[in-house]
Amino acid sequence: MVEVEESPPKGEAVGRRHLTRPEAATAASSTVAISAVERHPLTRLRVGIGEWDRVLGGGLVPGAVVLLGGDPGVGKSTLVLQCLAALEAAALGPTLYVTGEESPEQVAMRADRLGLGETPVPLLAEVELEPILEALAATKPRVAVIDSIQTLYTPALSSAPGSVGQVRECASQLTRFAKSSGTALILIGHVTKEGSLAGPRVLEHMVDTVLYFEGDSNANHRLIRAFKNRFGAANELGVFVMTDKGLRGVNNPSAIFLAEHRPNVAGSVVLPTIEGTRPLLVEIQALVDQAISPNPRRLAVGVDANRVAMLLAILHRHAGVRTAEWDVFINAVGGVRIGETAGDLAVAAAILSSLRNQPLPVSAVVFGEVGLAGEVRPVPRGQERLREAAKLGFQMAWVPRGNAPKQEVGLKVIAVGNVSELLSSLFGY
Repeated sequence: MVEVEESPPKGEAVGRRHLTRPEAATAASSTVAISAVERHPLTRLRVGIGEWDRVLGGGLVPGAVVLLGGDPGVGKSTLVLQCLAALEAAALGPTLYVTGEESPEQVAMRADRLGLGETPVPLLAEVELEPILEALAATKPRVAVIDSIQTLYTPALSSAPGSVGQVRECASQLTRFAKSSGTALILIGHVTKEGSLAGPRVLEHMVDTVLYFEGDSNANHRLIRAFKNRFGAANELGVFVMTDKGLRGVNNPSAIFLAEHRPNVAGSVVLPTIEGTRPLLVEIQALVDQAISPNPRRLAVGVDANRVAMLLAILHRHAGVRTAEWDVFINAVGGVRIGETAGDLAVAAAILSSLRNQPLPVSAVVFGEVGLAGEVRPVPRGQERLREAAKLGFQMAWVPRGNAPKQEVGLKVIAVGNVSELLSSLFGY
């Protein structure tokens, strides 16, 4: 038998239902119509670090849980400490930094190196979940950092810190606290040797935003990429430069990636790609060299290797370009990963340029998708790509016919319909 309480007036939430079955225990549920849900404007907390706010979609959302992963030494702890210090300096706190890997003295030493030694950010050196939740409830911070989620444990489970069960349970309870209190939580996560976040995959499903810190710890620039964001654009990219005072956002990342770009070099092509919400100019390099083994090598860094193999087959079939006896190496300069198909035409142009040992015209950019029939297909947001190239001083662009602008964009545009037209237009045959 099912007993249901009297329905409330229309537009209000349905009351709790009491289910009574001989074989089941009593359960309770609550439902509400979508049309009756009260809407609140989405407010964001801007840290003041432009690239960090950008990759989050405009700032931290109250109650949101952000998972930040990256290699050791890449700058995760440095960045979150700068964020909390900026919030305290702007009187946007309170904040809380929970450190499970370092002592308060070690965190203070890092703050001194960053020129943040006088920041009033509260520190809690703790790895047990229950005292951390008590401290969060007592201080009620607007933003809290857990460094790192793999160091936490709860005595309710017998497994060791960092195990699948411990990570899942600790993250689950912290997420529930964030949603109920409105505290924005930043969880720092370890990565495996393959570069993925350590721990259960469900960890990425529980949080609202997943960010990956990319970059060589020995290099100056760092990239933060959003792989998931419930409150902003996925695949958004933030670019930073590591200085002696910490990480500094780069307002014009295209200039960073093209800083060492040299004109009149065979195999070098500039691609206007889209990263999240903004266009970004990246140099694509190709090296086509005589193979010294029976099996020519195909190596791609920052570009999908399977797509490179497909482009080589398309060039052979539809443009008569044979590369069976040549090694082919492709590189996206600056550590950027090109995930969109708009890079096809640039990769093809770089391969042709290196194979012919003939540079592209000076100040040229190339973009477009290449199909299996050799056709060049249009890509989204072509006008934005062209405007970004013109803003940085480029004078020519090879684009798909479908992306040919109908009005002046500040540079000469050459539209091509297939790879044969590209070959003819670039090299005259």
